[in-house]
Amino acid sequence: MARYRALFISDVHLGTRNCQAELLCEFLDNYDAETLYLVGDIIDFWRIKRGAFWTEAQRAAIDRLFMKERSGTRIVYIPGNHDDNLRVYCGMSFGNIEIRQNAIFETIKGRRYVVMHGDEIDVVVNHARWLALLGDRGYQLAMLANIPINFVRRRFGFGYWSLSAYLKGRVKEAVNFIGDFESLLSDRAKLRDAHGIICGHIHRAASKPIGDIHYVNTGDWIESCTAVVENDQGELELINWLDISKKRASGNTRKDGIGVAA
Repeated sequence: MARYRALFISDVHLGTRNCQAELLCEFLDNYDAETLYLVGDIIDFWRIKRGAFWTEAQRAAIDRLFMKERSGTRIVYIPGNHDDNLRVYCGMSFGNIEIRQNAIFETIKGRRYVVMHGDEIDVVVNHARWLALLGDRGYQLAMLANIPINFVRRRFGFGYWSLSAYLKGRVKEAVNFIGDFESLLSDRAKLRDAHGIICGHIHRAASKPIGDIHYVNTGDWIESCTAVVENDQGELELINWLDISKKRASGNTRKDGIGVAA
């Protein structure tokens, strides 16, 4: 098992049909850390209110998180908009689990990062919640549409293509345009005299400079199955477990990430 000083995951959406819980269990079996940051939308209370979809793999994923907590892993849970019910517990600790509105993470190189989910500056979530809920339902329908679309594509010899990812990207581009998501998050880092920001929310993994701020997005566990670790050099490394899992299944066990940045 690979062990790191810090590990960051977000947007798991446990309780939903599209949660990639099996892959998350594989990831948690292969990666461990001194501190595990759960950067929001781990449990999808929006969906649970309409009727939860729990699988054995999703229950196993929760068990693995508690196993890490019991083995001494410090877990910092930063609620997002889908699990905002937990924000009333911010500032409280339960064993090795701390619930925080946000956090400051410092690498071994001394670089400081603000850790937050990101919905706090999303104009749609904060000022048009009904539109966010409508968009969430539309995304679920698009996920269901992926199945017949890709059945037809396979018959004609084409590879996998995700309608939901395409639509989500277009919607989130609009949200970024309206709210200037990345720039506003970078401003939050500057206000706290930090070198960077680590967030989730928009389901798009990234590691890039925004001016003099290092912007890192952990992605999600719906389609991309990505996470962020601090490696031995004190750099934040973006890991694509979906790609790694596919390579392992094909016999190529080389560990690959999708990006490394200081």
